[in-house]
Amino acid sequence: MRTTLDRIRHAIAFEIIGLLCIVSILSLFGFDAAHTGVLGIAFSVIATGWNYVYNLWFDKGMIKWAGTTTKSQKHRILHAVMFELGLLWVTLPAIAWWLNISLYQAFLMDIGLVAFYLVYAYIYNLAYDKIFPVKSDMQPAH
Repeated sequence: MRTTLDRIRHAIAFEIIGLLCIVSILSLFGFDAAHTGVLGIAFSVIATGWNYVYNLWFDKGMIKWAGTTTKSQKHRILHAVMFELGLLWVTLPAIAWWLNISLYQAFLMDIGLVAFYLVYAYIYNLAYDKIFPVKSDMQPAH
């Protein structure tokens, strides 16, 4: 398993890269970068905490049920989908409130963000695992 320091690096880098991508993409569609940036930063703080906790839980679950933290493609897809569903539960009301729109409108807007982050999370975690491989698959994290 990964160390606490490695998990913190993983979570922070994930959020910074994701935030830069989202603010850039939304500004191409006419959204004010400062307004979306504030919302993005708030979500990044929430998501960073969730990322750390979720990945720890997921890895412990992998060890318990699969005997390893090595992820197959099926595990990576499950990992990304479950992460985004957990985050959606928190972000949906916040988007509606911040943008003063209905929950349904916020849901439609969030679908685009979820689609982006599903793909991004899969690619990011695959790249992270290749760049920073776990030294020993069965050692517990500290």
